[in-house]
Amino acid sequence: MKALRRATAAVLLSVATLASAQLPAEVEGEPLPSLAPMLERTTPAVVNIATTGRALLAENPLLQDPFFRRFFDLPERPRERQTQSLGSGVIVDAEAGYILTNHHVIRRADRITVTLADGRELAATVVGSDSETDVAVIQVEAGDLQALPMADSDQLRVGDFVVAIGNPFGLGQTVTSGIVSALGRSGLRLTSYQDFIQTDASINPGNSGGALVNLRGELVGVNTAILSPAGGNVGIGFAIPTNMARSVMQQLIEHGEVQRGQLGVSAQDLTPDLAEAFGLRERSGVVITRVESGSPADTAGIETGDIVLSVNGRAVRQVSDLRNAIGLLRVGDTVTLRVRRDGDVMEIAVPIEEPALTVLDGGRVHPRLEGATFGDVQQRVRTDSVQRVVVRDVEPGSPAQRAGLREEDVILSVNRQSVSTLEELRDRARGANELLLHIQRGTGALFLVLR
Repeated sequence: MKALRRATAAVLLSVATLASAQLPAEVEGEPLPSLAPMLERTTPAVVNIATTGRALLAENPLLQDPFFRRFFDLPERPRERQTQSLGSGVIVDAEAGYILTNHHVIRRADRITVTLADGRELAATVVGSDSETDVAVIQVEAGDLQALPMADSDQLRVGDFVVAIGNPFGLGQTVTSGIVSALGRSGLRLTSYQDFIQTDASINPGNSGGALVNLRGELVGVNTAILSPAGGNVGIGFAIPTNMARSVMQQLIEHGEVQRGQLGVSAQDLTPDLAEAFGLRERSGVVITRVESGSPADTAGIETGDIVLSVNGRAVRQVSDLRNAIGLLRVGDTVTLRVRRDGDVMEIAVPIEEPALTVLDGGRVHPRLEGATFGDVQQRVRTDSVQRVVVRDVEPGSPAQRAGLREEDVILSVNRQSVSTLEELRDRARGANELLLHIQRGTGALFLVLR
């Protein structure tokens, strides 16, 4: 009898446990909070991005020599392999069909396919891409698109709830939630301009380019990276703030590239030791360590030793803040620096000017030149020294290498127009459907057609 009572009690306890594990639909007449209504509005704006491209197969350099292959009667082998990648994107303009994503998602893509939440597959074209911020804009032509509104990311606070939406591995929409763990993260060796939002919302491989939204369903960031020794999520993800993404996006749509200007200064963080040496009680700002002669900063009166406190009213805490603020301005803009000099605080207006070209990234000039870096060189012609444009570096597997460009090639002309400076190379190649390059290679010369 006692055994029966114990068995009955165990069954009742099990039933009670199961019942308590089920959440009620309401508590004291109020429905439980849910993200479902917000997600129903936002997820149609997050898309899957699939790309295909080509990459060179790694092989012994001797095998690339046609004379070597002919001498040993070696059969021809395919030198390229097809590459595929998956990522995510966010529709930010439904009427124009603009989609915001990461540069690394669409980098080197020959074909881009966008899959919408309703299953439609659309071909996309690249509007512009910026490797220095890892921001890209692509475009599709379709009706009935839904876009996400963009929030002011400067209003984010550590502890705010956020939701990451993406399409990892092409499995369909995936949603994870968390909080803003930190703001203004930099020094991650991910991009040149860094002001990342750190979140513990899971950002898995394939979520790159997806949306980080607040609880109102507004876009606050573009998911871009995870920090993990094994490649999986460990609760440390990073997103590009919308204010940075919006600034880059506007320039990409307008110009196809980001036209960054220069201030003409070098700076370093204001450490406690430097603050003490400068006789400062406060330890905010950065120290100007060099002002280039003839630069906009020099003309405006910026001096070595000035402490920059803010840029256009936004506080500067470290060098990356100053770099980000200047790097996102357009050529022709005027920036107001608040500086401390010898105990006095003053505001100095400095115009942003286009920097002199010393190195040119081929990908910013023409898609077929991506992967090549160009520089100036003085070359001896008869008895005179003339300026030429030389290929400084070619990234393995890049479009530039596939087109036949090699390191130390000297560019003599583009589309039958002579080239002697980086500015001329940029102007001749930009906007051309195809490129006819006349190249000096060693003691010989050749033509390359890039289609």
